[in-house]
Amino acid sequence: MDRLIVSVSGVRGTIGGTLSPQAACEFGCAFATMLRSGGDRPLTIAMGRDTRPSGPMLAHALKAGLTAGGVSVVDLGVVSTPGVALMTSKLKAAGGIVITASHNPAEYNGIKFLQPTGTGLTAADAGRLRDIWESRRFALAGPDELGGESSELRTHGLHVDAVCAATDVTAVAAQRFKVVVDSINGAGCVVTPMLLGRLGCEVAQINGEPTGRFAHAPEPIEGNLGQLCQAVRKHRAGVGFAQDPDADRLVIVDEAGRFIGEEYTLALATAFVLSHRKGKVATNLATSRMIDDVAAAAGCEVVRAPTGEANVAEAMSREGCIFGGEGNGGVIDPRVVPVRDSLVGMAMVLQYMAETGKPLSELVRQIPAYVMIKTKRPCPAEAVAPIVARAREASAGRPGAKLDDADGLRVDLPEGWVSVRGSNTEPIIRIMGEAKDRAAVEELIGQVNAIADEVIGKRNTG
Repeated sequence: MDRLIVSVSGVRGTIGGTLSPQAACEFGCAFATMLRSGGDRPLTIAMGRDTRPSGPMLAHALKAGLTAGGVSVVDLGVVSTPGVALMTSKLKAAGGIVITASHNPAEYNGIKFLQPTGTGLTAADAGRLRDIWESRRFALAGPDELGGESSELRTHGLHVDAVCAATDVTAVAAQRFKVVVDSINGAGCVVTPMLLGRLGCEVAQINGEPTGRFAHAPEPIEGNLGQLCQAVRKHRAGVGFAQDPDADRLVIVDEAGRFIGEEYTLALATAFVLSHRKGKVATNLATSRMIDDVAAAAGCEVVRAPTGEANVAEAMSREGCIFGGEGNGGVIDPRVVPVRDSLVGMAMVLQYMAETGKPLSELVRQIPAYVMIKTKRPCPAEAVAPIVARAREASAGRPGAKLDDADGLRVDLPEGWVSVRGSNTEPIIRIMGEAKDRAAVEELIGQVNAIADEVIGKRNTG
């Protein structure tokens, strides 16, 4: 099922397979064509990449397509995704590009396109870009209109400055926190110690060489973070932080070396933010009810959006939210940058610990607990809609059921919720749920999995 995935989240594919230099060059041409469709004025985009070895190859191919289309490129080098978003805005660029496959396995890479604000493309613009690419109707520049290339090396410093401007650096630094960071040999390797040093922390970094040769599977989930948990105990640290390869997601380990779950990143950050400021917060439909409980305790409202960072950012702008993020460990503070940012998450958690004087485990215990189970399985793209339709039909008559089909299907019930949706970045379907006890959520997920078994089985035998 190796295919090039083109969605609102950008482009992802395998190196040596579907994401070829030719495809990257064509997407560069397509993005240039879309950007220049509003006029012939000179345009510039900011481009950065994570550490995957295929990054330079894709960067060269994208630059060829962009400059052929009359758009100049400012190369930021190896930087985080939020770093690219920040520089896209600071440079007043017409857009941005991040070459990354985020948490996907090492054989993948991807291309993420940004608006001038630094946020991902809207669904409408992502659709326009795809249409131009599929039609191959590229508007190429003449010899006197070709784009140029330049480099910009200030991203890390400016990013740290922006995070510190939104943080009580003095309060955090006074605690001299001992912190262990697993940067998974990715884009966070250099900038993260810079930030933690500014915050007065004693830092032990593991997998801190920016080689792109990931020391473990890159998705920051419990099964991949045993080394971090062990290091926190070894160093007697107050907290452990895990990043993904493009450093936009943050997962936390407490002072006892316990993985506390990626959903707690947003819940803890929200509790911290709402202790200082009141206002709406936004998240997606697949995020834990913990954020609803935290917001309710502060007298604030949660706005739900379809899964995808761009959708959450759009909801934040539309609803005037002061904070937001996703339950995959992504927090968004629009005062810094309107995208997920692991550095923002680290600063907020450290300031929360500093201000309360409480260890992380105690702050976690203050948040009402749920059991959330996240599953994924290979699924042909054409099977997703029938699975969702069958799940909707099966859920419609359940007592107290509330159905939301803005993003696949989410079914809220008195005992918990379950959702099913096709991934924007992998050839899989995600089935997840949450309840107060494990048996209830396993039953909810099992019912949807049984539907998926039947639909996929029929297609495989049909």
